[in-house]
Amino acid sequence: MAFGKLPQGGQLSDPTDDEDFQESVGALAHLLREARRVVVFTGAGISTESGIPDFRSPGGFWTKYAPIDFGEFVSSSEARRESWRRRFATEEMYAAAAPNDGHHAIAELVRRGLITQVITQNIDNLHQASGVPPEQMIELHGNTRYAKCLRCEAHAPLEPIRTYFEEHGDPPACTSCGGLMKTGTISFGEGMPREAMQRAEMASRACDLFIVLGSSLLVQPAASFPVVARKSRAKLVIINRDQTPLDMMASLLIQSAIGPLMKAAVAELPAP
Repeated sequence: MAFGKLPQGGQLSDPTDDEDFQESVGALAHLLREARRVVVFTGAGISTESGIPDFRSPGGFWTKYAPIDFGEFVSSSEARRESWRRRFATEEMYAAAAPNDGHHAIAELVRRGLITQVITQNIDNLHQASGVPPEQMIELHGNTRYAKCLRCEAHAPLEPIRTYFEEHGDPPACTSCGGLMKTGTISFGEGMPREAMQRAEMASRACDLFIVLGSSLLVQPAASFPVVARKSRAKLVIINRDQTPLDMMASLLIQSAIGPLMKAAVAELPAP
């Protein structure tokens, strides 16, 4: 079942008073009312509505900078300096970003006990800022709002690291063990977080409704979780502005902005 297809030319107008949009809202709300255990899987598309650019899109971060491989970060002090310089250059953007209607709708469904886990490819901490408890978050690519030691895995706030970096031109060593400090994100060439991957697989197998929000579903192994859920007989909803490789597997396919759709669908549900 597919609703909200892009009109010719590929542009989406304001959808909220559109007939297709209302049909999409009704279909999504119906699946939410039927579900008992919902898992949400979010990608960059939900955060672009909060002003954080998609890394891969034209004008995105990776069109301006070549990614720094994890091995290069570990072996090269210059690569580490450049990595931290890039991170602090984006601090104002991350600090100014606030959860949008999509994040708040997810947090409300978590509060009601309908969403059991939020699996995210995003690193911006906006789900937590919207009120999703940390224990119900599964961050596949880490989190850019803190730093982590590569040796002892101690976490540290960014502000003291930024102050030291600006004074000395190099990032500080870990205050606990002297190891290399890195943002808490997963870099190219770095292994995926084993615990997060295991939790994501378990959640995907246990749910009866799996909702993809704003992911291209191109990045593996993260993009395998909708397939895991579908093979475990969960219904699959894909809400994204563009087509994905898994569209043919979806029980409901909607091409739409995420925030207005999720807000409207939650409003259609019975009051808690």
